[in-house]
Formats: sequence, structure tokens, C-alpha cells
Amino acid sequence: MTVVGPFGLSVRDESLEADVRAGMAAVEQGLLEATKSDVPFVTEAARHLMAAGGKRFRPLLVLLAAQFGDPDAPGVVPSAVVVELTHLATLYHDDVMDEAAVRRGVPSANARWDNSVAVLTGDFLFSRASSILAGLGPDAVRVQADAFERLVTGQILETVGPQDGTDAIDHYLDVIAGKTGSLIAVSGRFGAIMAGADGKIVDTLTQYGERIGTAFQLADDYLDIASDSHESGKTPGTDLREGVATLPVLHVLASEDRGADDRRLRELLTGPPLTDDALHAEALALLRVHPAMEQARRDTLRFADEARAILAPLPDCPAKEALAGLCDSVVHRAG
Repeated sequence: MTVVGPFGLSVRDESLEADVRAGMAAVEQGLLEATKSDVPFVTEAARHLMAAGGKRFRPLLVLLAAQFGDPDAPGVVPSAVVVELTHLATLYHDDVMDEAAVRRGVPSANARWDNSVAVLTGDFLFSRASSILAGLGPDAVRVQADAFERLVTGQILETVGPQDGTDAIDHYLDVIAGKTGSLIAVSGRFGAIMAGADGKIVDTLTQYGERIGTAFQLADDYLDIASDSHESGKTPGTDLREGVATLPVLHVLASEDRGADDRRLRELLTGPPLTDDALHAEALALLRVHPAMEQARRDTLRFADEARAILAPLPDCPAKEALAGLCDSVVHRAG
């Protein structure tokens, strides 16, 4: 068994390992080329988060999905670059919206420069992704456009919150499916399409991407509360500080009263955003020991298990085994 890539994918097949390593190297080179500008400052800003690392989960999924067709097809690596550029662009915008100070263990672009530079850099990355996408044909452009609409809609739904009569947890899962699941679903779809895979395989890998994308985000939500900044690469409790109710918080608010600590936690969670450091630390400590954390972890397991089950119709091969292994990797991140 060999571990490949920043995400820690376990690969048991030497040929697949070689393909994935070569593909990821080609993606990195493509990202370097796509983020280069004639203006040195733009290059520096565009490469800021890319150089900080990241798991490259989306390109990895593109490469694995391509194994169900021709993994060396000319559109595979460019489509992987497109999804990663799109993801990076959303991070610049997210950090402005969240007023985040740290991303991937380094100062966020808005903290290092300012909000305007961060927003415009995100726009620059979107433009570069669009340029590459145009070379992949109108069908690829349409797939990406539909996913981007879902992504933005998910962000809007998160911003406005659930409507009256809507279950807050169901609403949140819809948000996650749009904000995160949509682009990861496209990763599976692009890899299969570009490799010329059968239509049923394309649909299966798209559905798999949607489920594992949701599990991936739920694991991030769990880590945002449970881990320290060294483990997660960002400031713990960022969503909590900004008043964004992720799944652990929603489970607290939906649970029965367990006593004084519970009531105090609810008071903190339903009050103003926790910008005060002492109140933020108090809420974080209470939340970490609440049963809602275990419930959120079980939800992550459920979506990862659903993703694994979706793989069943695919032909048995090392890539299928690796995709199942990604489900385990996602769950491992959430404890």
C-alpha cells in the first residue's frame, strides 16, 4: 500500500499509483501556468493560497474517475486544473465574507493585503479557469456553469438562512450540497467524460462525488470545532465566531436541554456573533464536549457510506478500490 498526494490516498496498485502521481504533477504544473500573470503582483496574489498547499481533493477525484476510460485523454488534466482553480477562487471570496485571518496555515489574502485584492484575485482565478474550460468544448462549459450556479445558490442560501417552516438541518445539508458537493460532483463527472467513459459510469461517479463532497464538508465542519489550528490549517471555530451555524451547532439547538452547561451553550450560540475571544473560547469548549459532536460525526459517516455504496455498479478495479478508500480518508478526518 502506498500513500499518494496531500490527501493521503492509499493506492495498492503500482500502475494506478504511477498514473496518479504523474497526473497530480501535471496538475501542479498546469496550476502554475494558469496563475502566472504579466503583472508580478497578480502572480504573487494568485499563487498565495496555491503555494500554501491544500489537499487537491478535486483534481485527485478527476484523475481517479478518468481511470474508467482513457486516463491519458487530453482533456483530463486541464479539467482537473479547472476544478482546482474554481475551488481556489471560492476560497479567496469565502475568506472575505468570513473575515478569516488564516487559511491553510498562512495569512488569508484579505488579511495579508485587503478585501479588494482578495476579491479581485478570486475573479482572476475564475477567468483563468474559464479560459481553460473554453478549450474543452461547450458541453464542459455547460457542466461547469450548472455547477457554479449551484455553488453560488448554496452560498446565498447559507447567507439568508432557512425560511419559516424549513428544518434547519435539512436546509444546511442543502447548502452543503450546493457549496461543496456540486464542484466535487463535477470533478467525478469531468474525469469520466474527458476519459470517454460510458454514460452510466459518468452518472455513477457524479453521484459519488456529490455524496463524498457532502461528507468532506461535514468533516471540515467537525474539524473546525474539534481541532487546533496546527491540525486544520485555519483558526479553530471560524464559523462559530462569525455566527455561521454548522451541523454540530444545529444539532445542539435541536437537542434536549441537558442542564446548566447546555443552557449556557445555547445562550452563546443564539446570541450575537462570538467576536469576543473569551466568549468564543467558552462556546468552543462547551461545544467540544457536547453529544452533538458525536452526532455530527455519525452524519459524516452516513454520507461517506452512501458514497461507498454508490460505487457498487462500477467494474472492479484499483481505481474503484481507491475511491472507496477516499470514503475512509474523509471519515478519518472527522475522528
